[in-house]
Amino acid sequence: MTPNFPTLADLGWSADFQRQPDEDELASLTPARVSGVHRDRLSVLTEDGPQELRLPPDLPAGDIAVGDWVLADHEMGRATRLLDRHSRIFRRAAGDASREQLIVANVDAVFITTSCTEEFNEARLERYLALAHAGGVPPVFILTKIDRTDDPESYLGRLRAIGPKVPAIALNAKAPGAVEALKPWCGPGRTVAFLGMSGVGKSTLASALTGIDLDTGAVREDDMKGRHTTTAREMHAIPGGGWLIDTPGMRELRLTDMAEGIDEAFAEISELAEHCRFRDCTHGPEPGCAVQAAVTSGTVDPARVERWKKLRAENAGHTASALDSRRKGKSLSKLVRQAKKAKRPN
Repeated sequence: MTPNFPTLADLGWSADFQRQPDEDELASLTPARVSGVHRDRLSVLTEDGPQELRLPPDLPAGDIAVGDWVLADHEMGRATRLLDRHSRIFRRAAGDASREQLIVANVDAVFITTSCTEEFNEARLERYLALAHAGGVPPVFILTKIDRTDDPESYLGRLRAIGPKVPAIALNAKAPGAVEALKPWCGPGRTVAFLGMSGVGKSTLASALTGIDLDTGAVREDDMKGRHTTTAREMHAIPGGGWLIDTPGMRELRLTDMAEGIDEAFAEISELAEHCRFRDCTHGPEPGCAVQAAVTSGTVDPARVERWKKLRAENAGHTASALDSRRKGKSLSKLVRQAKKAKRPN
């Protein structure tokens, strides 16, 4: 019996990806979707089934995410080129402001998951929103454990307050109707991912969507450098079409180069800021501050304004640090080249 492998369209291949390779590449190389990233190899899905590919010398594992597309030379058993992404979710790597840590790539929706428990935290959810917006991924709020409260609507109200344009779904992850509630964002060729703290029901929902028992277990989050083994992120098929990228819970969300994502997550405040009298307004005691005027009138939550200012300041600091690190790295590389050149015999 001939195996029934997915087509490229089933895997999420689109016209945007088709335009990137030239004719020679398409004639000799095969598109492959990354389903797992390891120290020196990739697990990929192709029209001929799952395969393993070696990484080229100039492409480290940390530069690839689950969900990426690569061109594969199957005779050599190697990935040769990483295609440009249409979306990604990333954060600043621990201990290195200049390095981006990829989480997932080429996803069509991200389910930002929280619960009707003490875990619910607006500041953390706003960070997830900034990550999604910065990477060009449409967010969806998933509110779980509605059986733990007598008033799930109050939690939904808090979600609408921080994301009025973001769809919000309240459910019990173990209930039979949970999967149906997520289906509008799934389907053939579409890829979704979950983000959220451990213990909010992500793995339960992921298992229900895929029909696979996905036990995330204890996962190390910062293995993208040094003792890198595996990202612990995998792509799984959803019955009926589509793909789920399973991600571990993340305790830390460090933001760098995300000014636009932050402003989109706080759209009602950033739009007001454009009308402040001074271009360099700190949105504090300055006269003519449109943001503080809205706070005074009661149309904007002052706590939300403070969280917006905090994220902007954090992002600005990390971005400046990253830029400084990159400049120092370039300067050091230049000195090394000059030293090597000086040692060469005339």
